[in-house]
Amino acid sequence: MTTSAQGIDALTDGRAAFAQHRWEDAYALLSAADRTQPLGSRDLGLLARSAGLTRRDHAAAVAQEREYEACLAEKDELRAARAAFWYGFRLTSLGETGRAQAWLGRCEHLIENHGDCAERGYLMIPRIHGLLHVGDTDGAHAVAVGAMAIGDRFGEPDLSSLARQLGGRALIESGDVAGGMQLLDDAMLIATTEPVSELGKGLVYCAVVGSCQRIFAVDRAREWSDVLDSWRAAQSQLGMFNGTCRVHRAELMQLGGAWSNALDEAVIVSSGASADERERAAAYYEQAEIHRLRGSEADAERAYERTSELGGDPQPGLALLRLQQGRLDVAVGAIRRAVSTTRTSLGRARFLPAHVEIMLAAGEQEHAAEAARDLAAIAEKYDTPVLRAMSAQARGFVALAASEPVKALPLLRDALSIWLVVPAPYAAARVRVGLAAAYAALGDTDGARLEFAAARTVFAGLAAAPDLLQLVHPLADQEVASSILSSRELQVLRLAATGRTNKEIATELVLSTRTVDRHVSNILTKLSVPSRAAATAYAYENGLIDS
Repeated sequence: MTTSAQGIDALTDGRAAFAQHRWEDAYALLSAADRTQPLGSRDLGLLARSAGLTRRDHAAAVAQEREYEACLAEKDELRAARAAFWYGFRLTSLGETGRAQAWLGRCEHLIENHGDCAERGYLMIPRIHGLLHVGDTDGAHAVAVGAMAIGDRFGEPDLSSLARQLGGRALIESGDVAGGMQLLDDAMLIATTEPVSELGKGLVYCAVVGSCQRIFAVDRAREWSDVLDSWRAAQSQLGMFNGTCRVHRAELMQLGGAWSNALDEAVIVSSGASADERERAAAYYEQAEIHRLRGSEADAERAYERTSELGGDPQPGLALLRLQQGRLDVAVGAIRRAVSTTRTSLGRARFLPAHVEIMLAAGEQEHAAEAARDLAAIAEKYDTPVLRAMSAQARGFVALAASEPVKALPLLRDALSIWLVVPAPYAAARVRVGLAAAYAALGDTDGARLEFAAARTVFAGLAAAPDLLQLVHPLADQEVASSILSSRELQVLRLAATGRTNKEIATELVLSTRTVDRHVSNILTKLSVPSRAAATAYAYENGLIDS
């Protein structure tokens, strides 16, 4: 067979591979054909997309530039403009802002004399991104509506779905969750039922799932994550979007209690050659969180470090690890910095539950209450079940810290009912520990024991060692406890377990508050527990509290 014939065969097979979504094969075959005979503009477009979908950024850039030049040589300005747009848009995602603007400028220049055209709509997409970046949600939505109209008018499903996804995000950020979710659903419907390119599908799928998770719309995130995963699994040669898809799945698995599966997904991404730094950073963060929750502090430390090295944010997990390690000052400083430097409400919502927990551990009850109020305002504005649960849980624990069990109980019950439906077993178990403390403070010892037992079962199933140690302590019985605690310390422990403050204990035992403070500190040290809540759990587990 002659070299020319081989090139023709490779070109034919490359086109077929592209149509069949065999991106690696398409890239190899089209590259082989190009070496034999330079490809025309349309085949260069196929080569550029195959290279991009297999994470060959340099090869994709070369092919896209050649596609643009070939379209100009063929006097097809609109196709050249479209090639320039996609190249500029891709450069934007890679962080090459200067070159990106130059190529988007070329696109704009080429369409100046073409009146109303689809390419004008595509140029609106980076404008919407820019407006969202500076917080102009009204402006972003207005431009998105214009882009939707152009996409619909010219029968451009890629543009129609991308514009709807961005318009939905703008509405959600402004507080119109129902309207925003409707646009996200519309974007997904177009992407799943109309001839959207694989690049367009990947962009829409990942962005929609990410938007759902950003507002903690877990049910919708799970639904669309399944669609994203099915699409990814059907394309074994896909490089782009693969890591993002797995990270989203890992996050949802962790929430649902499938920690081992979540860890497996995250390890695949962080160790994979095709994942970019952003995806790997997110994957390391997920690994760090699971290691922290399981008590593998050294593994968690390394994973948080890798998150930071790759440009990701290791907070709030790293601050919670410091709390777990007893490095309270470090935890307080880290979480305060994270909250104070986050501009958006939804961004702060990610940090506020940890802020409440750390401030309570530090005895900063007013700061914890302030963070809980901030979270409540965010939950009221965006009104998703998970945000409501996070808010109720935070306010419930603040009430417990203020010795207000009657106020805490309905809040914690509300949080528990939502976490059970989500389902989010670990979060539910944490709430049960708070409920047990509230029941104990109100004298309901049976209720306290039942909640502690339910929490213990979940923590044991998840291998959540740090939480489990607060409920199942190695000092296994009352006799052992009595041997290491003085009679006065046992009195203080029993009263503390009923929810009394140190001041109230001091009044009842006719002691100074400072003396009670010292007794409580000694109790925590002798029992090797980190908090009054853990000491309460120990007291109930070991029969130190009279019915």
